Amino acid sequence: MANTPLTPDNSAVVLIDHEVGFSNLIGSHTIDENLNGTLALAKTAKLFDVPLVVTSGPEDFPAGPLYPELAAVLGDHPINYRAPVFDAFDDDGFTAAVEATGRKKLVMAGIQTDVCLALTALTALRKGYEVYAVADASAATTKETHDYAMQRMIQAGAVPTNWLAVGSELLRGWVDQPLAPGFGQIVYEHLPSWKHLHTHTESVRAYAAK
Repeated sequence: MANTPLTPDNSAVVLIDHEVGFSNLIGSHTIDENLNGTLALAKTAKLFDVPLVVTSGPEDFPAGPLYPELAAVLGDHPINYRAPVFDAFDDDGFTAAVEATGRKKLVMAGIQTDVCLALTALTALRKGYEVYAVADASAATTKETHDYAMQRMIQAGAVPTNWLAVGSELLRGWVDQPLAPGFGQIVYEHLPSWKHLHTHTESVRAYAAK
C-alpha cells in the first residue's frame, strides 16, 4: 500500500526523458534545479541499491541524449531507448524493464511532467503499481503545466514527493545507519540551501560512527 514506507527492498526508481534537448523547454524549474533533483534521485537509487529504470527517446531525435551529468552518474547502467511514444509503457522494452525489478512501488520522475511522466504514471497506476511522483526531479514548460500535471497524478492516486523525502524515507535516520554518510554527501552536493552547513557531512559521519 502507498501508506507503507519506501524501503530499498520494495521500491524502484524510474527516470523518464531527462534529455539535453528539453533544456530549452523547461520553465517550471531552472535547469540547475531540475539537474540537482535528477542527479540526487539517481545517486540515491544507486546508494541504496534500489533498482533503477532509465528510459529515453531515440538518441538521434531532437531531444538528444541524456544530460551528460546524469550519464556520468549512471556509468554503464542500461538505458531503455524506446520508440517515440509518450507513455513509456507502450514500449515493450520499458515494460519488461519495470516488471523485471519485481517492485510495486515506483518512484518516478521525468520531463515533461505533463506528458511523458504523467501518461506513464497513470498507466502504472492502472496496472496496479504504487506511484510516487518526484516533483523536483521533474519539469514542464511552465509552472502551471507542471503543477496541473502533479495534481492530475495525485487525483489518480499518485503520491507527491521530492528527492530528499525519498532518500530520507529509505535512510530512516542519521544514527546507526551505515549509508548515512553517503546520503549526507548527496544532500550536501544537491541541496543548495544546505551548502552553508560546511560541517554537515562530517557531522553525519560522526553520528554514523557512534
